[in-house]
Amino acid sequence: MMKNGYQGSVEQAGSQPVAEIDRICIETGAIAKLPLYLEEKGFERASLVVDRTTYEAAGRGLEAAVSRTGIRVQTTIILPDLEGDVIADEASIIQLILDLQNHGAEVVLAVGGGTLHDICRYSAYTAGIPFISIPTAPSVDGFNSKGAPIIVRGEKKTILAIGPLAIFADLDILVQAPSRLVAAGFGDMLGKYTSLFDWKFEAVVTGGPYLEKSAEMTRAALESCVRAAESIAARQEDGIRTLMSALVESGLAMLLFGQSHPASGAEHHLSHYWEMEYLRLGKRQLLHGAKVGVACMEISQLYRRIAHEGPAPWMLWDGFMNPEKDAGQTIAAHWEEIHRELGRIPEPEQLAELLAAAGGPVSIAELGVSSELLARSLREAHRVRPGRFTLLKAYNERATAH
Repeated sequence: MMKNGYQGSVEQAGSQPVAEIDRICIETGAIAKLPLYLEEKGFERASLVVDRTTYEAAGRGLEAAVSRTGIRVQTTIILPDLEGDVIADEASIIQLILDLQNHGAEVVLAVGGGTLHDICRYSAYTAGIPFISIPTAPSVDGFNSKGAPIIVRGEKKTILAIGPLAIFADLDILVQAPSRLVAAGFGDMLGKYTSLFDWKFEAVVTGGPYLEKSAEMTRAALESCVRAAESIAARQEDGIRTLMSALVESGLAMLLFGQSHPASGAEHHLSHYWEMEYLRLGKRQLLHGAKVGVACMEISQLYRRIAHEGPAPWMLWDGFMNPEKDAGQTIAAHWEEIHRELGRIPEPEQLAELLAAAGGPVSIAELGVSSELLARSLREAHRVRPGRFTLLKAYNERATAH
């Protein structure tokens, strides 16, 4: 149950048994309430985890404020890789786990963006202690996720970990976040157009689990961002509150369902594929939400082309991961429903207008992804999450069978 201090759309989900989150505070001055919260919880040793940028944005002041309560604070600055990126990989996780062990930490304070949260959630899970989320930019929807996307030997794997004990999102800090990070958060939310479709598609074709409440929560959060695109781009307080609330709401929808289906489909698989390729080549990483926004456009374009083909091509395909069912015949039989769901995805041009309004990249060229990498990812990215049955996966498996 969500508790005092929260303002925004997430409060509407407070009556739902969505998560073990003790408190969600999204407001001006939220971070000032954290030291007292730690005292109330009886913590005596805290590990403050930052990168070099987020230490200056919020970590330094929080370090001093928590120390004044008498709680012993150790600060870990996660080191970047050779390209200058902080990565959720083996090196970062081991760096933090060793510090947690040496300090005897009882709670982890994650001060930063999505990557730093992934490092903290898995390290805290491994150490058997809780973590608290202190976002410094409204850049991703993974602050309150339980899944930790970790790079293991160059391959991205999502590993079940823990969600935060509490979230303290300070609007004074969030409105100061760089515009590109705000645009990335908006791009991550736009990706829900295709993720919601892919989740529904999998449920219809495979009979997989589907939770209407989670879908409704995600879509409402998405629509609130679209309505507030102009104020989000201007980094106005109301717009940033709307975006941050929507990102948290998306995370709650995932927690309610128990998996990332509501917020992660083929558009995220493209993004992960590009990330692994950049790691392999030793290139600087692109912002996750920026990749997701552009990937959503590309998936929209592909899915509209598939929709135009109609059900006939599917009737000739009999391949399926479950031999007791015939995917092609199932898709053809449910084509009217699938086509209706496809119609809820905006056209690529509409998505581009929204991304442009928020100040994000609107093409692979502007993003920095080559046409060759795009083409390859459209053929292969479904293998990033082999357990997910997206339309992209079905389309590629159908093409391979033929």
